Amino acid sequence: MLRLKRGRVRNHPWVFKGDVADVGEVEPGGVVAVVDSTGRFVGRGHYNPGPALCCRILSREDETIDIGFFRRRIERARTLRGDVPVESGRRLVWSEADGLPGLVVDIYAGTLVAQCLTLGMARARPEVLTALVDALGDRSLFWMDDTTAARREGFEPRRGWATAAGPPSTIIEEGAVRLRVTFGAGHKTGLYLDQRENRLRAAGLAPDRSVLDAFSAAAAFTCQALVSGARHALCLESSPEAIASAHDHLALNAVAERAEVRAVNAFDELRRLERERARFGLIVLDPPPFARGRDTVERAARGYKEINLRALRLLEPAGHLMTFSCSHHVSDAVFEEICREAAGDAGVSARVVAVLTQASDHPVLLEVPETRYLKGRLLQVL
Repeated sequence: MLRLKRGRVRNHPWVFKGDVADVGEVEPGGVVAVVDSTGRFVGRGHYNPGPALCCRILSREDETIDIGFFRRRIERARTLRGDVPVESGRRLVWSEADGLPGLVVDIYAGTLVAQCLTLGMARARPEVLTALVDALGDRSLFWMDDTTAARREGFEPRRGWATAAGPPSTIIEEGAVRLRVTFGAGHKTGLYLDQRENRLRAAGLAPDRSVLDAFSAAAAFTCQALVSGARHALCLESSPEAIASAHDHLALNAVAERAEVRAVNAFDELRRLERERARFGLIVLDPPPFARGRDTVERAARGYKEINLRALRLLEPAGHLMTFSCSHHVSDAVFEEICREAAGDAGVSARVVAVLTQASDHPVLLEVPETRYLKGRLLQVL
């Protein structure tokens, strides 16, 4: 049993060491009952004495965390998302947002890729696998654990097939675009599925435009733009693995002749493009997280301001900027203020066409603001 200090009960699934008054004997990664300072039941969660975030609540009900529990949660997550198109890529389980903190499951053209992010979920792999088969049928499943999370939580990350080996890669369809997912490679579970709806939106803005895709990763935004009729696209990326994937995707969609991929530092190249007075009708800024912790937010804000200032100066009249932050320590309000300051320093006037966020299969819980990590703005210069 884990007893909370007085006044430490809140409607949030995370329990930190500073919240804990005392805890009985529980095996690391095991399930513990959580009670308040008076002994009233609060919930059941996975406990790990190692990290500062020592317990993640799985259920507020006094229920057993067994195979039946995992079946119910996975079935609920599947039902909320509806039918997944056979050739598409979608998120099926999104950690806290689906009541399964520490578990992520995506599906790519029928093949499942799962990540364990906590010791508790790593220990629950057999139950998770059985529940997924019960909900979705007998499918190939590839474990692709996050190595940073595994090191923090104290378990050995797994990368490999949990069931009979599937293909080395598969092709998914995203609107009119085809994208390759190589199992065991790439970021997250193989592709940034959270940007799917934003990429489709970019496609509608791209016809007859020149496009700049900074921090382009595997060039999925670029492919959407070119397939929908953009004249030309320039990708800026520094990762050799991502650049190789970008060239593959451009060839796969027969648009390579209208694209250029530069192996550069995006910050430096944005400054150089400004000096050259380059102009683009659509610019996408989708950088990696600049703020890994609260102590780096100020430095991250300077980085976001810099790239947005340069991008706004590179836009042609009436051009659009799709700009994002995936740093959950940078709030949506702070990100918009950064964009506002960047426009002021760039000497341009811009309107907010839309507030952007992660794809709808990455749900946001009201009581867990951390589940809304992707912030974005679609801006148009006037």
